[in-house]
Amino acid sequence: MVLRQSAGILLFRRRGAAAGGLEVLLAHPGGPFFARRDEGHWTIPKGEPDAPDEDDLLAVARREFAEEVGQLAPAEQPDGSPPMALDTIVQKGGKLVHAWAIEGDLDPSTAISNEFEMEWPPRSGRRQLFPEIDRVAWFEPDEARRRLKPTQVPFVDRLVAALHEPEAKENARNAGRQT
Repeated sequence: MVLRQSAGILLFRRRGAAAGGLEVLLAHPGGPFFARRDEGHWTIPKGEPDAPDEDDLLAVARREFAEEVGQLAPAEQPDGSPPMALDTIVQKGGKLVHAWAIEGDLDPSTAISNEFEMEWPPRSGRRQLFPEIDRVAWFEPDEARRRLKPTQVPFVDRLVAALHEPEAKENARNAGRQT
C-alpha cells in the first residue's frame, strides 16, 4: 500500500496586540463542492509529492505553496533561521500531512491558484476549470481553529506554543530574578 502524504506551509505574521499579534494564512478549497462551505473546510496551502519517492517534503511544501497561492514562500525566517517544523497530522482519509511554519506576509488579493478540471455538473459531459484554492485569508489563531479542517488545528496550536515558548522561558527567568 502506498503511503498518501502531502506537505504544506503555514505562513504567519505578527500584527498588533490581539492574540499576541499572530495571524496565519489559510486557503479555502476551490470548486463547486466547497462553494458554500466555510468553517471546518479551510486548509493550509499544501499538496502531494509529484513522485512516490520524492523525499524532500519541505521542497514539496514550497512548490505547493507557490502553486496554490501564486507566490513563493519566504526561504527562511526573518532572523535567518530555517522554517519551523510543525510535525505531522493524519487527516480523516488517512493521508499524512507534514507542515512547516514560516514568518512572512502577502496580500491575499494578489493570490492566484493553479486550476483543476472536472466534469460539472455531474454526468453532464461538460468539463470546467476551477481554481484549486479560491481564496486565502489571514486569521488570528482562535478564528483559524474554527475555519480549519479539524485535523489540521494542531498545526496552529504547535505554532502558537513554539512562538510563546521563548517568551515563557524569559518570563520564568525574570520571575526568578525578582525573588
